[in-house]
Amino acid sequence: MKRLITTALVITGLLLGLCGYALAQKGKMIQIKGSDTLVNLVQILAEQYMEKNPGTALAVLGGGSGTGIVGIINRTCDLANHSREWRPKEIDQAWEKGVKPRFFVIAVDGVSIVVNEKNPLTQLSMGEIGAMYRGEIKNWKAVGGADKAVSLYGRQSNSGTYGFFQEHVLGNKNYSTDVKEMNGNAQIIEGILQDEGSIGYVGVGYLFDASGNVRKGLKVLNVSKGKGEPAFSPLDKASVDSGAYPVARALYQATAGKPAQAVADFIRFEMSDEGQKIVEKEGFFAISATHKAENEKNLR
Repeated sequence: MKRLITTALVITGLLLGLCGYALAQKGKMIQIKGSDTLVNLVQILAEQYMEKNPGTALAVLGGGSGTGIVGIINRTCDLANHSREWRPKEIDQAWEKGVKPRFFVIAVDGVSIVVNEKNPLTQLSMGEIGAMYRGEIKNWKAVGGADKAVSLYGRQSNSGTYGFFQEHVLGNKNYSTDVKEMNGNAQIIEGILQDEGSIGYVGVGYLFDASGNVRKGLKVLNVSKGKGEPAFSPLDKASVDSGAYPVARALYQATAGKPAQAVADFIRFEMSDEGQKIVEKEGFFAISATHKAENEKNLR
């Protein structure tokens, strides 16, 4: 309920600030939009930041990484959340419009492969997962599971997670036409909970219930780089940090050039010990010292 209220307040703030970017430039509101993987986390960070800094106003919306990136290119937002790196053509478009984007890592994610808890398997290889999502493996029996059709859940094409998964797991090949394209991580999880033959991919921060446990009815698979190799869990920070877990990624924000002071102050809060504790509380992993140093350089 608290999150629903927070979301409603944030959206209300956006509606009150329909002058958008111009208002943000005057210091009245910071407009943030983009990645659905990041939206809940950044809403909570924004809520805490506004409590600590009365008089500040931040509006946070999702819509997918592509939405945030376009917002920076067209200068219709101050800060873009994105769960993938910008594509070369997006950087070219930005430069053509006189925008020189700067990038900031605010969290680390282990993209998690999830199935219904009734699925007997505990692990898959990257090759097996990719073959499923390309439509080459259609029955769980082919990977040692039950004789049951594979039911694929994924994201829509404007999602950064969609692009990241396609590149790193599908080998830049096309998704099967059988993939059920969902609006966000939460919808994928709801589908998995109701479908015994299902498989999906979600950000690690969406796996947990209010008590901090993996949601009842959900199983998080260990993943190996190759068939027969050791498999690792996205829930293990050491495996994510070391690269042993093969589906890990940085989660980013971007600005149109050097951020205005108000935006820079919020980014510094996200990077702070307090901000990173919120990152970890929400199920993601804190950024490294290298990330912090690179962020500081891009703030100057």
